[in-house]
Amino acid sequence: MGRRTRFHLAASRVHKWLAVIIGAQLLIWFASGALMSFLSIDKVRGEHLVDREAIAIIPPDTRMVASETLLTQADAPVEAIAWRMLDGKLIAEVATGKGVRLFDARNGAALPPVDAIQATRIARSAWKDADKPASQPSRVSTESPEYRGALPAWRIAFADPDHTSVFVAAETGKITAVRNGTWRLYDFFWSLHIMDWKNHEDFNTWWLLAFAIGGLALGVAGTILLFMRWPFRRARRNA
Repeated sequence: MGRRTRFHLAASRVHKWLAVIIGAQLLIWFASGALMSFLSIDKVRGEHLVDREAIAIIPPDTRMVASETLLTQADAPVEAIAWRMLDGKLIAEVATGKGVRLFDARNGAALPPVDAIQATRIARSAWKDADKPASQPSRVSTESPEYRGALPAWRIAFADPDHTSVFVAAETGKITAVRNGTWRLYDFFWSLHIMDWKNHEDFNTWWLLAFAIGGLALGVAGTILLFMRWPFRRARRNA
């Protein structure tokens, strides 16, 4: 048996077994990638139902507390101060090394974290549809595949056909995530695509690396076989 024949047989065996092992995951990659491409990114993010970009304008001629007062009230090194409207009230958001604190922008009084009632008002004010919350807000204190934003947070579920949930951070009162049925479907395909079936976020797993290298080897072996079996080469050998 010549060296060319042995090389041809070795490439055939490698290609055959890689096709068996890698083929199923390649099918999942292609299918999940195609299905994710068909899903509208606006619907995945819930932008057709929740307006997170709206900015409430601060009323003109509003008297605000001096920044020095907030620096004293923060009781920690201040990194930044932002003035904004929250739930119809002007507040000062003070970022410190210990986290974010909210103050009444008119007198500098410290404000408590956002509670369930206020979180519901915030979510409903950003809601574009007519559906109302389906249940009492639930407090979220640990990360999950569905939510990895600021903690603690409030989850407000709506009674729309897509089972949308709006997450509001208790520390800042900001909407940090919108999850719906379209997002959950996208996230499921994403977990299959990156082969992180538990947390749905790590695309540097050994599983993904091993199958990616296997797919590359499958392609190389197939290319070698295609070259070796090309009609003009067989005709030349026969001649």
